[in-house]
Amino acid sequence: MKFEAVVRTEQGKGASRRLRLYDRFPAVIYGGEAAPVAIDLDHNLVISQIDKPNFYGAITLVINDQEVKVKPQAIQRHAFKPKVMHMDFIRI
Repeated sequence: MKFEAVVRTEQGKGASRRLRLYDRFPAVIYGGEAAPVAIDLDHNLVISQIDKPNFYGAITLVINDQEVKVKPQAIQRHAFKPKVMHMDFIRI
């Protein structure tokens, strides 16, 4: 499973809300030797795959033409809407 990700330059509550207006959501990649990276993902692509069992295995994120193997660590969902608010990924 492969998703395109964009590195976030703006962080914080306002920036995250602006992302969600455009059907994107914030995420963080951490673990391993590298520093944590703040990214954003396309909500519609992820939500269509999130119920599949292999989503929780290894995922490949393409960030600036570089592939990073990750695994979902934590998912924050909206209280009553079928939306993802934030995700944490850990490097494999």
